[in-house]
Amino acid sequence: MDRIILAAPRGFCAGVAYAIEVVDLALRAHGAPIYVRHAIVHNEHVVRSFEKRGVVFVEDVSEIPEGATVVFSAHGVSPQVRSEAEARRLRVIDATCPLVTKVHREASRYASQGYAMLYIGHRGHVEAEGTMGEAPDRMFLVDNEAEAENVAVPEGKLAVLTQTTLSVDEVNRIMDRLRARFPHLETPQKEDICYATTNRQHAVKELAKRCDLVLVVGSKTSSNSNRLKEVAESCGSQAHLLLEPSEVQPSWKHDYPVVGVTSGASTPEDSVEAIVGELLAGNEGATVEVLETIREEMTFIPPRDLLAQATRAT
Repeated sequence: MDRIILAAPRGFCAGVAYAIEVVDLALRAHGAPIYVRHAIVHNEHVVRSFEKRGVVFVEDVSEIPEGATVVFSAHGVSPQVRSEAEARRLRVIDATCPLVTKVHREASRYASQGYAMLYIGHRGHVEAEGTMGEAPDRMFLVDNEAEAENVAVPEGKLAVLTQTTLSVDEVNRIMDRLRARFPHLETPQKEDICYATTNRQHAVKELAKRCDLVLVVGSKTSSNSNRLKEVAESCGSQAHLLLEPSEVQPSWKHDYPVVGVTSGASTPEDSVEAIVGELLAGNEGATVEVLETIREEMTFIPPRDLLAQATRAT
């Protein structure tokens, strides 16, 4: 290996940074234990770091003691989950990514106007379950191109929404099939795939052009990390998804002159640094450079009342 090229942008997006900050502020404001429904973001390192500070992760609000504090994860929850939390008198702090909240509002608006909706998303993903819960009797999941060809919907007005972390190219292919079947299909004014997903996929395409091997640092449970690997492979590059330095194969250091590294939107930068460090071990003469395709400046500000509570507590 002669060279490592790091993609930019990579790693934390504004929504992930927001969710992590919300949990941190909740701990400071209310103290442990804090309960979080589902992993706050899909990254084991982030989850473990919060567990050490007294955060308890659960999959169902019924597991939370009545009257306790719960944080809803970045992926969002359905109205039913919110009702269940209210019934248990839970103090709710919402860390849903604002871009996911946007899709929830679109679903609610379309439903109120009498639309049926196609939802392009991955079956079983927590974001998909939360969004489809806005109108469970009016939303129909489309997981792939084959389902786009066969999905049955009622007659009348029809709109389409999308999970925020999908492959841009895959969604475009699905949309082509849906538009061919449903010419009057209505789409939101702004696309649902988030800016960070789009930017990271564009960056990995550019990375793949320049590298013999692409490594995506992220969790196997992370949708956007898996999509980055798939995008790199679609460009003809060999690609691997890994999280720990121990997963680095010795052959990667010797068989590939140029190795590209990127990371999913829920991956801390220290995980990337650990992987790069392992790649350089025994090969300190290799150079490291950054390939910047776009500069991101978006940030989301946590709720003012939570900020005030955390400040008073400290």
